[in-house]
Amino acid sequence: MPLTTIDKPSLSIVADENIPFVREFFSSMGTVATYPGREMQAAHVAQADVLLVRSVTSVNRQLLENSSVKFIGTCTIGTDHLDQEFLRERGIGFHSAPGCNANSVVEYVLSVLADLKPDWQSASFGIVGCGNVGGRLYRKLSALGLPVSVYDPFLSADSQADLGGLDQALAADVVCLHTPLTIEGAHPSRHLLNEARLRQLRPGSVLINAGRGPVIDNQALKAVLNERSDLTVALDVWEPEPALDIDLLNQVQRATPHIAGYSFDGKVEGTAMIYRALCQYLGVEPQINAAQLLRGDSSNRQSLALEAFDGTEQEIINQAILAAYRVADDDQRTRDLLTTEGCRLDSDVLAQNFDRLRKTYPKRREFPCFEIDSLPNHLSQKEKKSLSKTLATLGFTLASREES
Repeated sequence: MPLTTIDKPSLSIVADENIPFVREFFSSMGTVATYPGREMQAAHVAQADVLLVRSVTSVNRQLLENSSVKFIGTCTIGTDHLDQEFLRERGIGFHSAPGCNANSVVEYVLSVLADLKPDWQSASFGIVGCGNVGGRLYRKLSALGLPVSVYDPFLSADSQADLGGLDQALAADVVCLHTPLTIEGAHPSRHLLNEARLRQLRPGSVLINAGRGPVIDNQALKAVLNERSDLTVALDVWEPEPALDIDLLNQVQRATPHIAGYSFDGKVEGTAMIYRALCQYLGVEPQINAAQLLRGDSSNRQSLALEAFDGTEQEIINQAILAAYRVADDDQRTRDLLTTEGCRLDSDVLAQNFDRLRKTYPKRREFPCFEIDSLPNHLSQKEKKSLSKTLATLGFTLASREES
């Protein structure tokens, strides 16, 4: 029976428990039952009309074969956890949330740079994969006047400036990976960075993977890092997950548990996008939006005073970024929980702790929630104007008296 013929208020909705505001958005449409995403089983969805997931749930024949699900919504950019061929075969509608957490991932990259490469505003950048996330990062870096090379075999020079080959992107001072995971077709991304390509990275370069773990051959990366101490590596995604390679974790400078896109803003927008998609599918008007739910949140506007910050403009920018979001804090939590003896001895414990880090992730707000209400006293008016422009480009909110 098509979903649109069901009595809409009586929908049975099953959702990942980590989807924010899931009851606030969807309870008017029916009953909402939540479960841990990675533990979702066929029995949970057998009587469901709607399934709402994040990237940790594999949505495939095994999960859905005997279910009544007719609509799938993943509150994430990526869709590689969905068996799209099976869903089409079964006539099950599915929607993702492209771009919902793109800004969150960009801010993760900026925090890594402020933390590990303080002179990043004098660096060259290579972006591999220029979709929602990579495209947003490209626009941000370009707006700052930084040189960027882009590799994306699915784009043309007519649609994307600074497009070049993979070798060109890998020759940059900072290489950022934002490609989805594909294993078939003309341009598979699995192990795109194999041992040979990892070895061609520029001496002293920074490698950041906030896309999908297997885009880098993780065993090859271990081998290369054993020989090259000049490389700086930040990994948010791993091969495999959730039982990642602890030895590799100990080799990289920043290790996080697939949370680059985990800003509160991004997650809420992901929920809102799937809510709107379901409303459209049902032919009903949306009754609520993300702004309404966030309006009363005390973290919506946080004051960030910079008058006591010292140093050059670059140093002050780094301090502002890290005041808003310190990726090093996420790294420390990850190491504290995943490098224990229990994790080394039992991969199940390791996987559970990885998911625990994601489930209990602190509320992280994006740069627009931080209002710059004062600038360093030691700067001239010209320097303050330049600093204000850069902060605004990064996404910070400027108090009106600082905007002149």
